[in-house]
This record gives sequence, C-alpha cells and structure tokens, in this order.
Amino acid sequence: MLDFDLGPGFAAAPRAGSPGGDLREALLLRLREQGFALLQPAQLGELCGCSPADFAPALPLWDELPADPYLKDGGRYRRRRHGSFVHELGDDPRGVRQVAHRAHYQPLTYNALHGGLVRWLEPLDARLGAMPCWEALLGSLGTLFAQLRPQPRWYVEAHQFRIDTAEGIGRPTPEGAHRDGVDFVAVLLAQRRGIRGGESRVFELQGARGVRFTLDQPWSALLMDDTRVIHETTPILPEVEGGGGCRDTLVLTWRAGGFLDPPRAEA
Repeated sequence: MLDFDLGPGFAAAPRAGSPGGDLREALLLRLREQGFALLQPAQLGELCGCSPADFAPALPLWDELPADPYLKDGGRYRRRRHGSFVHELGDDPRGVRQVAHRAHYQPLTYNALHGGLVRWLEPLDARLGAMPCWEALLGSLGTLFAQLRPQPRWYVEAHQFRIDTAEGIGRPTPEGAHRDGVDFVAVLLAQRRGIRGGESRVFELQGARGVRFTLDQPWSALLMDDTRVIHETTPILPEVEGGGGCRDTLVLTWRAGGFLDPPRAEA
C-alpha cells in the first residue's frame, strides 16, 4: 500500500490521508481542504491504472514539438502542441473522445500577457492519443474531479510543453501567477534535463498562504482546483553555464459548460 504523502500543504491545513488508506479518498480530502495535491509517479499510476513505464514511450514526442509562435515577450524558449477532448461521464467513466482541432483562447482576466489572443497551435501528435495510458489518464482524473464538482461532461484541453534554455533562460509561466479560467488543472512533469529552477508555487486565491516545491520525478503531477488557487513556475536556467537543458510538461485542464471561446464580434 502506498504512503499517501500528497505533498506540502498550507500551514493551517491538516495532512490528507495516511498509510493504509485509500488514495482516491486521500486526494479528494486534500483537494477539498486546500484546493491542490501533489502525486508521485507511482500514485499517479495507481490512480490511472497505469505504471510510470506506460508513459515512457511518449517522451520522444517532446523532441518533435514545434515552436510556439505566440510568445509576446519575444522569447523563443517555448515549444508546444494543443488538443481538445470531451469526457462524457456516463456508463463508461473513461469515455474520452478527441474533438476537431480548435483554437486555444484565454481572456485577459486570466492571462495578462497572452489573454485575448486566438491561438491556433499545432495539434497533438496522434501517437500520443493512441497510447493506452492516454484515455486512462484523462478519464481517471476527470472522474476524480467529478466527485468534487459533479458534472455529466468535461471539456478538456491538453497542452504539451517544452521550455528550454537555448537563450540562457526559459520561462514556464511568463504571465506570472495566474488562474487558467477552468475548473481543474493537472500539471504532469514528463522530464527535466540539465536545468536548475523550475520551482512550482501555489497560492490561495482568497488568502495569503502559499507553498513552493519542485516537480523533479518524471510523471509526478500537481492537481489543482483552479477556482481556489493560483499557480506559477519559476524560470529555468542551464545547470552548467553555457549548457542546454529543458523542462517537459503535459498540462491538462477540465472545464464544465464548454470550451473557452473568444467573444463574438458585434454585427
């Protein structure tokens, strides 16, 4: 049985779960208490019914990511792909299907740097969605979140990121501490190579408490209730001066009621 240490907590929040308990119940308790939880790779595997080794074949896909053409700070440190999915929570709790490729949009309310842009990013590689662990990952997390906020349907966006240090510094969240404008967010670390920095920070949306930690194990995951916390990741630098490095992540968001769409132009 796994030890359900779900990562750091806000000072006043009790620890969620204990050895010998149930991982799902421990996660629900931690998310209800403070709006976020940290999963180690084996815990993510237990939750999704996959081992960390099942995710490993996806790693080469990060080497093929195209450059992000929308960075407004002028940097060239981010590569990414994007895809959209619908999860119907019916008889088959893992009924996840991909929908036609669509633009990614966030209003300025949630993203002061890139909000208001209609971003047509390159679509996810079909090989990622075809992996057996993919549907299990999205379905299991969506089912977990539905226990906190019951919904018949989730609208899911998947963002595959690589942040590198080719220019000396890479910024995982150039917009700073933010919300994504959704219900729930999962940040999964695929790998980090030859870097320092990249510290995750989570703060109360209504309050002054915050925590800081580093995702350093491949397929560790940070789960967040986006209506209750804000988050950011600090810049990354090469571990060796003049050397290269990167931080690869998969960011998944769940939203009830539909995808975020740009406002319609007035006639």
